[in-house]
Amino acid sequence: MDSELVVLASSAATTVVGLLATDAWEQTKVAVTALWQRARPEQAEAIEGELLATRTELLAAREAGDGGAEEELTVEWRARLRRLLAADPALERELRGLLAELPPVAPSTDRGNRVEMQGRASEHARIYMSGGDMHITGP
Repeated sequence: MDSELVVLASSAATTVVGLLATDAWEQTKVAVTALWQRARPEQAEAIEGELLATRTELLAAREAGDGGAEEELTVEWRARLRRLLAADPALERELRGLLAELPPVAPSTDRGNRVEMQGRASEHARIYMSGGDMHITGP
């Protein structure tokens, strides 16, 4: 699978799971279910049920202070989205459109100081990334 599709699936999973615990959960559920309806109509109803189950589990985990549950749920959705994209890479455009429609996910306060970064360089480019202070000296 193309690395861009893997990154897209990961980003989408993080967004979907994060939004299921917000006021935008209904919009998220409708958008993801509609994507499945177009790609795999026979699975759309089951996916809607999975989204509702994920929301219930996520809310319970947050209430209990279980920070690891959100990551586990995100991993599950990442796998689902990767399989969907692997079966039909043309869905990339639709998934990107879905992400553009959804509101951004505010970082959860129970995730600690977790930072995720991605960079891509080509030719002679350099990438500098930091989750905090960065001091670069020299050429």
